[in-house]
Amino acid sequence: MDYDIVISGGGIAGLTAAAAFGQAGFSVLCVDPTPPITERDTAGADLRTTAFLQPAQQFLSDAGLWAALADHAMPLEIMRIVDAGGPTPEPRVTKDFNAADISDLPFGWNLPNWLLRREMAAHLAKMPKVDFRPGTGTTTLFTREAEARVGLTDGSRVRCRLVIAADGRNSPMRQAAGIDVKTTRFGQKALAFAVTHPIPHCNVSTEIHRTGGPFTLVPLPDHNGLPSSAIVWMEEGPNAQELYALDDAAFETAMSDRSCHLFGPLKLASRRTIWPIIAQEATHLTGQRLALVAEAAHVVPPIGAQGLNMSLRDLSTLLDLAKAQPDHLGDAKMLGAYHRARMPDIRARVAGITALNKTSMLSNPLLRDTRAAALDALYSIKPVRETLMQLGLGAK
Repeated sequence: MDYDIVISGGGIAGLTAAAAFGQAGFSVLCVDPTPPITERDTAGADLRTTAFLQPAQQFLSDAGLWAALADHAMPLEIMRIVDAGGPTPEPRVTKDFNAADISDLPFGWNLPNWLLRREMAAHLAKMPKVDFRPGTGTTTLFTREAEARVGLTDGSRVRCRLVIAADGRNSPMRQAAGIDVKTTRFGQKALAFAVTHPIPHCNVSTEIHRTGGPFTLVPLPDHNGLPSSAIVWMEEGPNAQELYALDDAAFETAMSDRSCHLFGPLKLASRRTIWPIIAQEATHLTGQRLALVAEAAHVVPPIGAQGLNMSLRDLSTLLDLAKAQPDHLGDAKMLGAYHRARMPDIRARVAGITALNKTSMLSNPLLRDTRAAALDALYSIKPVRETLMQLGLGAK
């Protein structure tokens, strides 16, 4: 056997998987057809950020990654929900979900995706059990009861006991295994970029609801001496494309208005990127000698920092099963247990976030009023508020 595990996909989930399984003593090959872009201002850099919630941070620590990330991470102390669905773009309901109500720790820690790739790739290079090959992709999958054989773009073929598909929403390994997906399209796109602003964010993540989708500001470290935030702005597709095409000055005016000027005038501090919003879940999480994780298994709109944190719960479950019975790595019993453990949570969270996103898109004034009233009512009931926060952190 060439490796215990082959990981298809070198995004954040794939790199984390390589570190975690390598740290646990398994031999790992991780491949991705595109080398990671590890500089903020390089064309093609992923300008989105990832908020690692408490359980995810612990998983990164156990994998040996957190020590390299901690100094770059911005703690998220408060999640602020703002309803601005009235006649004019101004706050009418504002509610703070404070981590101190349920924990001594922040809700999570925010890091830029390009920096995560840089630090994770550097860490893997030091791990004797991990072979990370950026610029090499997977092409074929052949499995039988005892092993999997994976064809690579360099013409070689490797043998392993388990293939982990962390290769995105259009996963080649999932397709090779013939596993179907259920996809929901919202007609939305998201713009992602970084800004500076004169009013400090005070480690508060702010999600502003009006119409088309939420406008979310997540704290970043200061940039050029000014407070800075990462923004994900979700809009109906045509509106998002029009915004994307605006010159910088017009775009800054539009985003400052959409932010209700809560942080003063916003100034672009990066390029803009744009991508379509969907919800998606695989009909099954496993095939013979194959486990789906992350966006190969599930895709959700960027609401509540759930996407990658769901992915790390996939990895944590899979790793626990592998460590409990390493001799059964990748066999039908192990993979069946993985599917049963993760599928109910995935289905519930995809459905819940899909419903939240549809609510955030409301344009009818009466329905927007109902949304504001519901936020006010739910927040006012302390046990409900605390339960929502615990669910957001990953409690079942």
